[in-house]
Amino acid sequence: MSPVRRHLLVVDDEPHIGLLLRPHLERLGYAVSLARTLAEARRAMQGGAPPFDALLLDLHLPDGSGLELLRELRAAAATRAFPVIVLTAEGEERILREAESLGAGLLTKPFSPSKLTARIAALLGDAPPPPPPSPPSAPPGPR
Repeated sequence: MSPVRRHLLVVDDEPHIGLLLRPHLERLGYAVSLARTLAEARRAMQGGAPPFDALLLDLHLPDGSGLELLRELRAAAATRAFPVIVLTAEGEERILREAESLGAGLLTKPFSPSKLTARIAALLGDAPPPPPPSPPSAPPGPR
């Protein structure tokens, strides 16, 4: 991973997604902020928080479609090329094609954390993150 600590905004209304992704991504050196609605995501992107390096965006949110936010980002010159990965269980081709046509990467749920981190690294042009340290193996027992 790059020596710069990358800051990701994860927008997903399913609490377990944030609870699973945040510790995994933080172990790999990413800073992670969570939003559960479009309104929270918009506030986070406009607020005085540190700038984000990428957005992980669910399409189905309680207050609308993640596509709305993606369209808004692409309509503004400052965020036209902002890195976005759409995390979705959506299977409707028209919606997936629109997300891709707006320049978002797609990752279909369920996905493995390693697949996600590889996609993030590729999107940001970073080296693939090292695997998390494995627990120490037990010493060999008596024979």
